[in-house]
Amino acid sequence: MSAPKSTSEAVSIRILDRDYTIGVSQEERASLLSAARALDERMREIRNANRIAPIEQIAVLAALHLAHELETQGNLTLSSNQRIHQAVDALELRMNFLERADASR
Repeated sequence: MSAPKSTSEAVSIRILDRDYTIGVSQEERASLLSAARALDERMREIRNANRIAPIEQIAVLAALHLAHELETQGNLTLSSNQRIHQAVDALELRMNFLERADASR
């Protein structure tokens, strides 16, 4: 028997003084609203810095800024994971060395 699909509900969001309605599951609602707030804030910052920029340019710049932040965070996570794996490998080598030393006594 397959798992029931979550139903989609209409959620209204407001980004840079424009209203949008998006279908989203109940589980994703809070995340969508948070993302919409972050996008609205970023677009307002860009618009305030350059009042004559068209809305499309503001949207692209905001998307680029947010994508760059996401990429940077992903790279930091990858780097941290690599350091953790290296530390675990080093600990395993030490444990193996100590086990062999104990066995030879």
